[in-house]
This record gives sequence, structure tokens and C-alpha cells, in this order.
Amino acid sequence: MTRPGFHLAIPVDDLAASRAFYGEVLGLEEGRSSAQWVDWDFHGHQLVTHVVPGARPEAGRNPVDGHEVPVPHFGLILSVDAFHVLADRLRGADIPFVIEPYRRFAGEPGEQWTMFLHDPAGNALEFKAFRDESQLFAK
Repeated sequence: MTRPGFHLAIPVDDLAASRAFYGEVLGLEEGRSSAQWVDWDFHGHQLVTHVVPGARPEAGRNPVDGHEVPVPHFGLILSVDAFHVLADRLRGADIPFVIEPYRRFAGEPGEQWTMFLHDPAGNALEFKAFRDESQLFAK
């Protein structure tokens, strides 16, 4: 399936920390940049980190499966293998999880793996992987 790409711009307070996290830890390719922003190839989508000084508290959390999911958050749907490779990469980089990788809806429609973490600026990310991606919206 061919999907349209998305563009997402997020605030960060430190471009060096952003480069270390998005470039080195997540392994994203850096695109255009300036002293105030960096474009990242977010698996074919454009993610832009813009310097915005100051702390940004979370808007809130939502209870899901006994976990407190940070809101807002963004992320990607990966293959199951890529999900586990990323989880291991994050563990190897000592990135703390907000919600450790776990499997939801085991044996049910929409079975998936999910994990949540924050970037150095406090932006929440979720990465997930479906056993069968055609069940992305299964009820």
C-alpha cells in the first residue's frame, strides 16, 4: 500500500541532543538544517526539530491497558522484526521507556507490539508493530 507522507514539526530545546537522539540513537538520516532546525528522514516522512527554548510539560496521560499513555505522542508503525531491533537499540543506548515494549491484543484482531519513550526535549514517541498490518483498524 502506498501512503502519502506526513510532515511533523516538533519543539526541541537543544539541537545537539536532538541530533544525538534522532540521528545516532534512532538512526535517522539528517536532511536540511540551520542553526534553529533540522529536517529528519522519519522512514520516508519529514520530521523537523525546531529550537524552542523552555520546558514543555505533557498535556496529560490517558489510561490504556493499565499504563499511563503520554498525550500528545507520535511515532511509526514498524515491522515486528524492526520493532524489536529498535527496542534493543534503545535499551543499548540506555533510553528509558515511559512504557516498556509489550504485546497488546494477543491472539485478537489488531494484535500489536507497542512502546513509548521521550526524546531529550520531552516529546513523547510511540513505536508499534502489528502481527498483521492489514488489521491496523480492526475492531
